[in-house]
Amino acid sequence: MRYGFYLPTRGGCATPQALETIVQRGEALGFHSVMIADHVVFPTAIASRYPYTVSGEFPGGGDALEQLTLVAFVAGRTRALRLVTSVMILPYRNPVLTAKMLATVDVLSSGRLTVGVGVGWLREEFEALGAPNFERRGAASDEYLRIFKTLWTENPASFAGEFYRFAGLRCLPHPVQKPHPPIWIGGHSAPALRRVARHGDGWHPVGANPAVPLRPAELRTSLDRLFRLTEAEKRDPSALTISFKAPVYDVTATTLTGSERRPFSGTAQQVADDIATYEKTGVHELIFDFRSDHLEETLDRMERFARMIR
Repeated sequence: MRYGFYLPTRGGCATPQALETIVQRGEALGFHSVMIADHVVFPTAIASRYPYTVSGEFPGGGDALEQLTLVAFVAGRTRALRLVTSVMILPYRNPVLTAKMLATVDVLSSGRLTVGVGVGWLREEFEALGAPNFERRGAASDEYLRIFKTLWTENPASFAGEFYRFAGLRCLPHPVQKPHPPIWIGGHSAPALRRVARHGDGWHPVGANPAVPLRPAELRTSLDRLFRLTEAEKRDPSALTISFKAPVYDVTATTLTGSERRPFSGTAQQVADDIATYEKTGVHELIFDFRSDHLEETLDRMERFARMIR
């Protein structure tokens, strides 16, 4: 089992000094990867339903560092951590420019980039950014993934799609990783699973919270479906990386629904047993959320978890 952690993009720890301290401490503690989220702007009025809380209300808003800029910052201050966009909302940015930025990060980080992607949920942010029609975001996302792969592997590159087209482009240097950086698909819906089967190198769902429990049995059912879909695309299911995003690491928050214990909470032995269960289910990497507005609390959570795992 490998372990990753979320990096703050807003709040009290979203400062150059705190971010550098967190990623370097994570690297020293042996974490494999760092997750960096994506929001560009927050409309003051949000009617869109957030998929990861029971109420549908978004728990953040107001400020956020831009994702790809922050990825580049972290790349320059680490030497071993995998840099994961978790997740990049595909329709938010021009696909050619985004492909170039991601390739540049992969080159300058010596091949440490993983491109985690999603289709997004915040209609109002789509509109503010002039992104493709919100109702067509899935189709646009699929096309943008094809554009990325074309620009990362062909020279010169040409593409003709519904949302974007170009001909005879040189987009060099190509990424260090071959044929391209791994692409992880976020989300747990049926379209998300189809997108993994068709385009992804891994599945990167959020789980273990009341809105999306994804208990081991539920996760296994989704994995069985994913593997059937992958085989139907004539691809190898065993080549997929399964990276599961767990909730805030707080052993005192023990309730999932009703009296059901929340996974990864309770005693050290209970947390270790949960990790073993998810590993047996098919998870390769677990991502924990140690974030706090206070740097020392964030570091303390990371260190306690690392000691427990050791």
